[in-house]
Amino acid sequence: MAISLSKGQKIDLTKTNPGLTKITVGLGWDTNKYDGGKDFDLDASVFCLNAQGKASSEADFIFYNNPKNANGSIVHTGDNRTGEGEGDDEQLKVDLAAVPAQTEKIAFCITIHDGKERSQNFGQVSNAFVRIVDEQSGTELIRYDLGEDFSIETAVVVGELYRHSGEWKFSAIGSGFQEGLSGLVRDYGLA
Repeated sequence: MAISLSKGQKIDLTKTNPGLTKITVGLGWDTNKYDGGKDFDLDASVFCLNAQGKASSEADFIFYNNPKNANGSIVHTGDNRTGEGEGDDEQLKVDLAAVPAQTEKIAFCITIHDGKERSQNFGQVSNAFVRIVDEQSGTELIRYDLGEDFSIETAVVVGELYRHSGEWKFSAIGSGFQEGLSGLVRDYGLA
């Protein structure tokens, strides 16, 4: 059974799952009743960060228009424009053993496409989650349900994979940004 995390909690991933190298990170969400007349499109993205917490180049920003990092160890499987249906809305596949050594952290984010322009925010989103699945067995290892803590934010850093003493750990972040994707890009050193 998956370990359910709370905001701020950290957990070993590879130490407690020996031999784990390939994972799928699933992100999901539902939109509440919304009558703004515009489509509601949420997007998953990843920032590969160095020891200073910054992305070294735009190649370290993985999203639907740049679906993999330079060596292909992190792959975005595709954009879901509606969020309809059960389960993961978007997924990223990560080969932990092949992630470049200079990548100390992998930050997983969800943003609302044109959220500010469409007057949309995470107050209109429910059931948002991130989960980590062992790609080989299909077993869900970790799950973090974000809850309803957001109101005016248009971007959320949901969690981070990070290296610690030669192992990978996961941290449930749940930190919102009002500036959407542009705020994340700036904070991670790409603007």
